[in-house]
Amino acid sequence: MWGAVIGDIVGSKYEFNNIHTKNFKLFNDLKSNETTFTDDTILTMAVIDIILNNNIDDKSKIISTFKKYGLKYPSSYGCSFGFWLHSNISDAYNSFGNGAAMRVSPIGMLAKDEDQLKKWCYAVTSVTHNHPEGLKGAEVTAMCIFYARQGKSKEFIKKYVEKYYSLDFDYEELRQNYRFNETCQATVPQAIYCFLISKNFEDCLRTCISIGGDSDTLSAIACPIAEAYYKNIDQKIIDLCNKKLPNEFKKLLSKEYDANGWRK
Repeated sequence: MWGAVIGDIVGSKYEFNNIHTKNFKLFNDLKSNETTFTDDTILTMAVIDIILNNNIDDKSKIISTFKKYGLKYPSSYGCSFGFWLHSNISDAYNSFGNGAAMRVSPIGMLAKDEDQLKKWCYAVTSVTHNHPEGLKGAEVTAMCIFYARQGKSKEFIKKYVEKYYSLDFDYEELRQNYRFNETCQATVPQAIYCFLISKNFEDCLRTCISIGGDSDTLSAIACPIAEAYYKNIDQKIIDLCNKKLPNEFKKLLSKEYDANGWRK
């Protein structure tokens, strides 16, 4: 799940200050107070917590876990989620925001098969983002991570995604024209495209930042796929990001896991 955390932290500096280039000083950024974890990381940690504590089949505990993390760690949550978070309401609000996709990387990493992935994904998404586009964005993102973890080729992943989204993009056109968009349907396919054209994990991260838009969420969606596919992240990047996290998050991320889930 480091992919989502790294993408979020690095992207946080550029979310509202897009730079449209790959040539930024990554390690300087990670040492700066200008980069920090945001709602993408916070809610990803909540999903890890839900899975670790075997609450994935308990809707009320899923809701309470999201609310616990969201209230404990204030951030720039979307307006609808923020209202839901601070209210006594537990009903979903028909959202198709990209928050549905940015928090599901633990499911892609830990699900044992496609059926379990779909079940888990629906469970953690439908409590808020129950619009068909929200549900689709979350499931496609998680499935890409799952397939990458299995060693499937980029061509296989691309063909899977094209059942749901067009990936007919041009990098230079995106870099020049893509703009901030909080919806799944205008974030998930662009994020997956950034992974597909990347050369390694860091290149995926830099590619996401370079096209602009909702940089932290875009990167938090693409980078877990890259993490699962390339299976290699510079330890220095992990160490610098780790320093920015509260102990509660460090503990969750320190759990060892293999291809079949958490080691016992």
